[in-house]
Amino acid sequence: MRDADSMKDDIPTICAISVVALIIATMLHEGLGHGALALLTGATSGTLSTEAWSSVYDSRLVAAGGTLVNLASGLFFWIALRAARNVSATMRFFLLIACAFNLFTGTGYFFFSGVTNFGDWAQVIAGMHPYWLWRMLLIVGGMAAYYEAMRMIAIGLVRYLGVSQSDHARIRRLMWVPYFTAIIIEVVAGLRNPLGIALVFESALPATAGANCALLFLIYYAPKSTVPGPDHQPVQRSYAWIAIATVLAMFFIVVVGPGIKIQR
Repeated sequence: MRDADSMKDDIPTICAISVVALIIATMLHEGLGHGALALLTGATSGTLSTEAWSSVYDSRLVAAGGTLVNLASGLFFWIALRAARNVSATMRFFLLIACAFNLFTGTGYFFFSGVTNFGDWAQVIAGMHPYWLWRMLLIVGGMAAYYEAMRMIAIGLVRYLGVSQSDHARIRRLMWVPYFTAIIIEVVAGLRNPLGIALVFESALPATAGANCALLFLIYYAPKSTVPGPDHQPVQRSYAWIAIATVLAMFFIVVVGPGIKIQR
């Protein structure tokens, strides 16, 4: 029988991987999905921060770009996770949590904009008629997409990390720690954003805390028929991941947080 202590996942490493995955998801959304697309389609300059891309030029495509990039990235990480062979549990955990942050942000944004009439998808449907119908489609479609994303991540947790659905202590370590880590890093980085602290509470905090809240009760959405994979290794201490996360977090908070002016 496996020693119980050997199955205790390393919390600092889980935090570090969560920081890296959150920063990747945020920069894909703001930097590639909004910023790069804006510069490619008409903007001559803009400001990139941890909370938003800001430029004079805007369009429906630019507004939708962040979500679309997150969804595409989430599917990429999911495919990479399914294809991963002979890799450590630590790497599989990174692929899973990166997939989760991207898919939950992407699918959650539909529901968020539909309900609040605020954010990227409120801009996408602005002026479209009948407006109430478009908002309803965002809400219903967002709920359906978010539910499927929850099922995917729950299945991945069991199948590819070998987590038993009855092992609630391990599930909390692997899902709750990333959730609260993401909130902390996003809020700290957002305090210096150039658009004001109000944006943190209007957009960044709901996007992070709201979209990723599925991590708190994810396991209830794994089909009972899902069989844990054969590899039951824990997430082990990795000083490489901790070092990478430290460097990226400093850059994210100190450099990107106050905003970077980008021109083409």
